[in-house]
Amino acid sequence: MTTDAHLSVAEQLDLPDTSLAQEAYAYAAQATPAFVHHHSVRSYVFARAHAQNQGLHAGSDYDDELLYVSCLLHDIGLSEEGNGDQRFEVDGADLAAAFLRERGVEERRVAVAWDAIALHTSDGIASRKGTEVALAQAGIATDILGARRESLPPGLADEVHALLPRQDLAYGLSDAIVTQARTKPHKASPLTFPGDLLRHHLPYGAQPGWYDLIAAAGWGDQPVGVTARRRAETPQQVGTLFMEYLEAGDVEGLVSLYEPNAHFVPAPGTHLVGTDAIRGAMRQMVDSGARLTLEPREIRQVDDVALVSNNAVLTGVGPEPVLSTTTEILRRRPDGGWVHAVDDPFFS
Repeated sequence: MTTDAHLSVAEQLDLPDTSLAQEAYAYAAQATPAFVHHHSVRSYVFARAHAQNQGLHAGSDYDDELLYVSCLLHDIGLSEEGNGDQRFEVDGADLAAAFLRERGVEERRVAVAWDAIALHTSDGIASRKGTEVALAQAGIATDILGARRESLPPGLADEVHALLPRQDLAYGLSDAIVTQARTKPHKASPLTFPGDLLRHHLPYGAQPGWYDLIAAAGWGDQPVGVTARRRAETPQQVGTLFMEYLEAGDVEGLVSLYEPNAHFVPAPGTHLVGTDAIRGAMRQMVDSGARLTLEPREIRQVDDVALVSNNAVLTGVGPEPVLSTTTEILRRRPDGGWVHAVDDPFFS
């Protein structure tokens, strides 16, 4: 890399300058926003650095032009032209393959570029598909997640970012993927990277997870081993299972009755949010020998949401029983089981 303000970015970064490389650069710059284009170029620079760190040489150990073009076009599926009906990675791979074929690139090299682009989010797979594919995925992962950044030459990342600003890349790219998926949900099936990303932007339970898909398969498979806990088929059963799990000392069973981001108030003035905090509170209850008796008061159910109130008597946590009237908001998961979104025994 050369730091000379009189030179172009391509010259300072010593980017490949073949006619194919120049056309791919211009195409990517025109088709994608600057933050995506900058990311694509940085990914190549980091991929090349990883190759050097591994003792690989351009020309003999890998096709440098092909690596460069693959990195340049790896997010072309997020462009308007590339927004088809498949995962953005596959849409991008198809569009890049068409771009290369139009320029007479031989099919063997087209296939390598297709793999590099289609698999760039497939950690653990791309690394087994060939040198260019593995290097592209490594460079892209460095620029997005900082993977292996410690192996980059000192100062390289700062110099590259000065030339090609990040512009909050990781979040901008995530928004672009989610924007496509909201309009075309079939581009983000549940067990894919786009599907997992979309799940974070939908109401809890709207995007099914692995166990939800099993439950909906129609084969009647039942949980075994660590997953063999009953689910609450009705809002009323949540309280019943809570009492059972507490008496059995089953901390994970208790945690299973809450959404991942549920709110729980174990004592007046103590407000917990999320699985880890709730697990800690449940472990304290189990360790103290607490027991709970719930007597249903009111239930108001609207579709997949229920407002529940119980008369509660908690013993074992102090010299006197703790009496309260609970306020609980329950939600039905895609598998039909009910869980807490909010559990506040002291709201009233």
